[in-house]
Amino acid sequence: MDFRSLKYFSVVAQELNFTRAAEKLNMSQPPLSNQIKALEDDLGVQLFIRGKRHLQLTEAGSLLLHRTNQMLSLADKTRADLAHMENALSGTISLGMVEGRAVFIASRWIAGFMEQYPMVHYQMWNGSSDDVLERLARGLLDLAVIAYPFDNEHLDSIVVGREPWIAIIPNSHPLAQKPGKTVRLEELADNSLIVPRRNSRIEAIRKWFEGIGREPNIICEMSNYIDAVALAEQEVGIAVFPQTTYTPNQHVISKEITDPAKIVEYVLVWPKEQRPNALVREFISYVREFTETDQIHTGRFRVKEDEFVVPADAEIL
Repeated sequence: MDFRSLKYFSVVAQELNFTRAAEKLNMSQPPLSNQIKALEDDLGVQLFIRGKRHLQLTEAGSLLLHRTNQMLSLADKTRADLAHMENALSGTISLGMVEGRAVFIASRWIAGFMEQYPMVHYQMWNGSSDDVLERLARGLLDLAVIAYPFDNEHLDSIVVGREPWIAIIPNSHPLAQKPGKTVRLEELADNSLIVPRRNSRIEAIRKWFEGIGREPNIICEMSNYIDAVALAEQEVGIAVFPQTTYTPNQHVISKEITDPAKIVEYVLVWPKEQRPNALVREFISYVREFTETDQIHTGRFRVKEDEFVVPADAEIL
């Protein structure tokens, strides 16, 4: 099993047809069929069920396709990193981010870093904190922006932002009709709630409500902020999420949760046991200076939408 045979297998698995796959690979069909048969013999499994016109992946074939995509992606990243070692500050930075505010924060870094190093390219990946950290551990990402808490025993980090928790409320709800930009936690207790899908986060939200002697009525868990807004828009419930970028929506209103207020802390992380390459180290240095000098609120990177003010006495949730 080598990268060439895995590449052939990947294309055949995508096309599920030897003729089309051979055309895509600019080769004739018989050698391609022989390569796949040799791969099956080497692995000792059948990868495809062969029909008259179409192929079908076996269970073993589906597993190999999943692993092949990961291996080919890591191989491409490795080639780029090796090439970077020979060429000044150029190459590709792979950055994973949690849904929501992380993209808003990282976009400012990239805009500024591009001005200094225009030859650098970027690969971006979004998901839950757990998903992002899994890809970081596998070496598929150089850096990740996640929300606290995290494993600081194995990860180095820079705090890159703090945002208040807000309630996204359907316009028809009585709480949306009340004046002001805040809502007390007590007022949310009897409502159906939509919250982030992360075990540690859900437990923290339950303890938040326990602090006022109440139990949250959580009816839905999800990692995507936009999906949470969509559910709130349809009056499924009130979404309790960290503040994200301003998303105009005439059907909902966002209010900061108070009494007690809580914040989420965003961190840029990378593995302690693996020394980043020169390009990634330079990017980390740029982010550190960017954060320490609060460049996001300078003229170059001024925030273009209204933001909630982070309460001085709010604790991290």
